[in-house]
Amino acid sequence: MPYGSLVSQILATETWFLFQSPLIVTERIVVNTESALFGSLLDDFFSAYYKRRPVNATFVGMHEFDHLLPDFSAVSVGDTVYEMKELLQRLEEFPEDQLSNIELIDKKLAAGYLRTQIWEFESNHFYKGNPCFYTGEAVFSIISLFLTNYAPVLERVEAAIERMLAIPNFLQQGQVNISQAPQAWIEQSIEECIGAQYFFSQGIDEIIRENNISDPHFTNAANTALEGFVRYKHYLENELSLQANQNYSCGAEAFELMMRYGHFVDLNLDEYVRYAEGQIAEAKMQLDARAKDFSASSSQAALAQLGDIHPKTVQAYYQRFGELWQACRQVAQEKKLLTWPDFPIEYVPQPLWARKAAPYLYFLFYRSPARFQRPAVHMYLVPPIDEKMPLEQQEQLLRAVNESVIKSNHVIHHGSIGHHVQNWHAHRAPSRIGQMAATDCASRLAMFCAGTMAEGWAVYAGDLMSEVGFLTPLEKYAEYQSRRRMSARAVVDIKLHKGDFDLEQAVDYYQLQGGMNAAFARKEAIKNSMFPGAAMMYLFGSDRIKRFRKEMAATLKETFDLSEFHDTFLAYGSVPVELVCKDIKRRMTNA
Repeated sequence: MPYGSLVSQILATETWFLFQSPLIVTERIVVNTESALFGSLLDDFFSAYYKRRPVNATFVGMHEFDHLLPDFSAVSVGDTVYEMKELLQRLEEFPEDQLSNIELIDKKLAAGYLRTQIWEFESNHFYKGNPCFYTGEAVFSIISLFLTNYAPVLERVEAAIERMLAIPNFLQQGQVNISQAPQAWIEQSIEECIGAQYFFSQGIDEIIRENNISDPHFTNAANTALEGFVRYKHYLENELSLQANQNYSCGAEAFELMMRYGHFVDLNLDEYVRYAEGQIAEAKMQLDARAKDFSASSSQAALAQLGDIHPKTVQAYYQRFGELWQACRQVAQEKKLLTWPDFPIEYVPQPLWARKAAPYLYFLFYRSPARFQRPAVHMYLVPPIDEKMPLEQQEQLLRAVNESVIKSNHVIHHGSIGHHVQNWHAHRAPSRIGQMAATDCASRLAMFCAGTMAEGWAVYAGDLMSEVGFLTPLEKYAEYQSRRRMSARAVVDIKLHKGDFDLEQAVDYYQLQGGMNAAFARKEAIKNSMFPGAAMMYLFGSDRIKRFRKEMAATLKETFDLSEFHDTFLAYGSVPVELVCKDIKRRMTNA
């Protein structure tokens, strides 16, 4: 059915608009008893979510809990699991016949999230087995308060004092709860302790200086937090390390649970591994065959040329981010790719208070803006280059963060048409879960279900900008290497958690098949081991969007409009792409 006919049919029934595009409509949420009761049930779901996950709440912009840390005492964990099981039962028993399509999606997502969380709480893979869980939550509970100026600084300082004073007890809970852990997780947690020590000493001192903070309680609380990390690091090095194991796999059953109730796909995992391996082979073939186009004897030599193309001065380096952002927006608008939002972003150097700690932590240059109480302009924290550095060091950094990295990673994927534009659409979605699920928190997204949309769209956006000519021939060639790495991540994600790979085999695979250097391969494999199902969502999500676009173009023929397709797809918010595809097809069939 043509788009115009679809819109007319939907308008003939009762609808409401998400925003201006005539395609972006959804069935109106009818005010009835079932809908009102479901809204109340979702209220209970979110109330429990934010209360039990106060650091996530801070990142999302729900600041009622800014003074709290999570509680992983035995009593609290028991209460949390009971609460989640009770909510899950209420969701499963809730009648669906009078709910809107969006409410049905939220019902699925809430129930799916609870299922995966119950597994996490009852497994040894997270709070009972990963020391990084505690280091990440503790240090980012404070960092989250100073990433944006969402409230007066003294108000945030008061919250930080309460949280810092609670950090030693929180880390002590980690010591009580974890009796064994994988060796690499222990080592990474030790690294995060080092980063935390830098933050609670030099970083806090810099925050005090920048904000003219004179409250001695702030300094004293930071020292208390620092002492807690010193003790935790000693425990990791001298006690937990003696109980190190190699249990990195979550197991096939748990992985399939994440697929079914997180990504909402029913994959044959062995078949998908074969598909991803085929994508690696195709990418490698293209890299080898086309290296000669750049007068290079190998793909490595061709890709190395990217480092030669970079801003020549530090000032030009910082300016280049904004210039390429403007250029990306201009091309997207000229080509009518989608509705480009008024969503201000400013590329600024990473703050001084973060620079010593950041290399040891999950410190992102772009964090999704808070869904609630977002500052007027979102700050993108650019990798810093100091003009006081020796010229040789400046040159090294400029080559590392070169034109291609700025354009493809910091602009397309993160700061513009990728994550930033998708986040804007998500914040206005009718799905309450879709509005906030892709928020970056201490170590991962607020909800796993956001992954295939958030990361899938960002990868798809890179392909889209390549398609319309925004990349140079060499940058376009480099996309084969990106495809190779992304496909390798899917293979490792599945094989590692099914038990087909141990950690060292995953690292070796990344080097041989993904083209990663040894250090990056190890870091990536360790991250994959901690978060099952999070690495394969890039390949699955982006491919699913591309396949669905082709399907819609073939169905609608001359009435297919790319901008309306993208706006419609993004309007659902940060929900699994598989659910979006199914719901759009259902609407077209029923219209």
